[in-house]
Amino acid sequence: MPSRSSARLAALTVAAVCSATSVVVLTSPAHADAVRVHDIQGTTRLSPYAGQKVADVPGIVTAVRDYGSSKGFWLQDPTPDDNPATSEGVFVFTSSAPKAAVGDSVTVSGTVSEYVPGGTASGNQSVTEITKPVVTTVSTGNPVPAPVVIGKHSVPDRYTPAGDANGSVNSTQLAPSTYALDYYESLEGMNVQVANTRVVTGTDPYSELWVTVKPGEHRTPRGGTLYGSYDAQNTGRLQIQSLGATADFPQANVGDTLKGATTGPLDFNQYGGYTLVASSLGTLKSGGLERETTRKQSAGQLAVATYNVENLDPSDNTFAQHASAIVNNLRSPDVVSLEEIQDDNGATDDGTVSAGVTVNKLIDAIVAAGGPRYDWRSIDPVNDQDGGEPGGNIRQVFLFNPERVSFVDRAGGDSTTAVGVTKDHGKAHLTASPGRIAPSDAAWNASRKPLAGEFVFRGRTVFVIANHLNSKGGDQPLTAQYQPPTRSSETQRHAQATLVNGFVKDILSVQKDANVVALGDMNDFEFSDTAKILEGRGELWSAIKSLPKKERYTYDYQGNAQVLDQILISPEIRRDGSFAYDSVHINSEFHDQISDHDPQVLRFRP
Repeated sequence: MPSRSSARLAALTVAAVCSATSVVVLTSPAHADAVRVHDIQGTTRLSPYAGQKVADVPGIVTAVRDYGSSKGFWLQDPTPDDNPATSEGVFVFTSSAPKAAVGDSVTVSGTVSEYVPGGTASGNQSVTEITKPVVTTVSTGNPVPAPVVIGKHSVPDRYTPAGDANGSVNSTQLAPSTYALDYYESLEGMNVQVANTRVVTGTDPYSELWVTVKPGEHRTPRGGTLYGSYDAQNTGRLQIQSLGATADFPQANVGDTLKGATTGPLDFNQYGGYTLVASSLGTLKSGGLERETTRKQSAGQLAVATYNVENLDPSDNTFAQHASAIVNNLRSPDVVSLEEIQDDNGATDDGTVSAGVTVNKLIDAIVAAGGPRYDWRSIDPVNDQDGGEPGGNIRQVFLFNPERVSFVDRAGGDSTTAVGVTKDHGKAHLTASPGRIAPSDAAWNASRKPLAGEFVFRGRTVFVIANHLNSKGGDQPLTAQYQPPTRSSETQRHAQATLVNGFVKDILSVQKDANVVALGDMNDFEFSDTAKILEGRGELWSAIKSLPKKERYTYDYQGNAQVLDQILISPEIRRDGSFAYDSVHINSEFHDQISDHDPQVLRFRP
């Protein structure tokens, strides 16, 4: 069976062939007589033959895709030219199960097209294909062209050239010895091989994983590859799928190794860009990665955590695992900000917004796991107004251990009323607790509104703001044809960060030494402009920056270990440097994760 991602790609391939919006056609193609594969591929990302018919293109069939709706085969010329910029391989889209077999020597006549996975609006690069083919078999049983070995010395350290005046790299001449994306493009459709590669993103539900061909490139202590800046895209990353049965696909964690050779055609898809679609896979060797456990807070320390539980609703079977993680790996923090708690019937879109069943089921599971009986506070959203899965009504929830910390209940907070700050005997107080920050502001359209609460620990007030900022959906990928890629989601996230920082300023203007913690799934990096806006002029500081740089990650996406979840602290908490921060790696690096986020824990003395 194909991977689900391949099936998604297959459906889009068919749509692209039928839709001019996903096919690039050049108006002045080269003459189409006696062309070979390298002529079709050309020296840029766009074929000089796009939109034109070609006849009797020769080559050897190197791999066949006979599942899904993206059926076809890869054709490679066994007699390459001397230009390293021109690929010798191309995908032949047959639409039905191809009759060609691996090792066949064939000629292909058809129409050259440039398919854009996800459509042109996605910003993705295109894949050169021959469509509506007529295939003639010349001979069978021929040796497949030897794979090009992709290794640490062959992939350039520079990631991509800059785009043209429109931002696109489509028409720029490929420089495969200078740029990694150009190097991969110069191998598009060809038989390639990686050997003894380390896994840098574990196997996902779609039977995909990521490896690196550069073992030393920004390596994390646990075997991943760190994404530490916009200029550190990590050139050695490559996605691996399989042309075989997904049941045989290795269940890998970060730090594992695919021993031996992994070989197959180099494809490009919507869900990760350049992908080795393996005809043969290396053997999985475990790296022995284990889930982390943080240190227990001392009696005088307040432990505050953030944990995205990924669309948790009563029908899920992960409650016991989440409870064990909170009790055993996080060591029962005093306050836990939960993100992505769904309403009591999950994705059923019937107007239900309450989440008491969901939360209490988790609390009961925590008790069963040996933890405290947490109390909780939250505010139900307006139905279908906070984004996320339709009907799910995700929201942030405070769990707190009433034996260690108390919650200050102050009436007036609801889904549409903005919480404010007042002054009482020189101290800051919330006008409502819990309350939502500026819920009617356009910055929160179709997005989660921050939840503010007032806690007391050993007689000291601590303000906690639980956040789940706008997701990165809609941003162009790192492998986009537009370089640098546009991060369109930042516009809303920056507006949200401005409101959160402004609210913290309100607290600190009343009480300069207030203990303020703003935490949650910020959906942005610690080096991002979003983080800078949240931090402002010192009102907050992202405490993950207290960790060594190689340990700063909470999420693993397409081979890049990166920060999305953060805990930001006010100057009073940061002042004497006695706080402790931990990114507790229990999910992001593992194939059997119960959430795609790692939780974060802050311990400090208010």
